[in-house]
Amino acid sequence: MADKTLTRMDLSEAVHLAVGLSRNESADLVESVLQHVSDALVRGEQVKISSFGTFSVREKAARVGRNPKTGEEVPIHPRRVLTFRSSHLMKDRVAAGNRAD
Repeated sequence: MADKTLTRMDLSEAVHLAVGLSRNESADLVESVLQHVSDALVRGEQVKISSFGTFSVREKAARVGRNPKTGEEVPIHPRRVLTFRSSHLMKDRVAAGNRAD
C-alpha cells in the first residue's frame, strides 16, 4: 500500500495544471467544491459524484452497547453518521490496480 495521502493542496495543484487557473484560484475552487459537498451533507442531502460514489448521512438509533473490557452495559446515543458507497466503476478501477501489483 502507498503511504501517500491526497491533500487539498494536491487537488488544487492538479486543477492548476489541468485547467490553467492560478494556484490561488485553483485552491479557491477546490475549497468551494468541498464546502458545497459539506454543506449538502450537513443538511442531510445525498451527494452523488458520477463514476466515483455517493456520500450520504444515516441516522443511527439509540441502543445499548457493552464495554468489551468490563462487560458493563453502556447507552449509545442516537447520532448521524457519514457513509460512502463507491460506484461500480470506482470499485473496478481499484480492483484493477490491485492486480497490477
